[in-house]
Amino acid sequence: MPKTKVLFVCVHNSARSQMAQAYLQDMAGERFTVQSAGFEPQSLNPLAIEVMSEDGLDISGQKTQSVFDLYKEGQLFDYVITVCADSEDKCPLFPGITHRLHWPFEDPAALGGSQEEKLAGARLIRDQIKQTVRGFAAEHI
Repeated sequence: MPKTKVLFVCVHNSARSQMAQAYLQDMAGERFTVQSAGFEPQSLNPLAIEVMSEDGLDISGQKTQSVFDLYKEGQLFDYVITVCADSEDKCPLFPGITHRLHWPFEDPAALGGSQEEKLAGARLIRDQIKQTVRGFAAEHI
């Protein structure tokens, strides 16, 4: 049976989409092929790397990539899931039969306060993403 192909998209591909990708691969990688991409890819967010490491997942080696490059390559996905509020309307329509889902999570890069306050906020976002991905995986297995 072929794996279900999932693409997580957010603006910078630096935190939320990377976290969602890591969780789905970890929870159900035998059933899913998972990628993440962004509209303006940037380097990985150190907060995301740290809070994922606390949960036993190392995303420090993951690469960021452009959603438009994937589109131009003609890649097909069963699910395209936007994970930030400002990416839903920008996401290109991928060819083929694609289910689009929208899971708006707060951006760890927008967190303010001390380093500990930022980490606490990033942990909340991480936990929300983990819970949502867990529900998606359970529903599609």
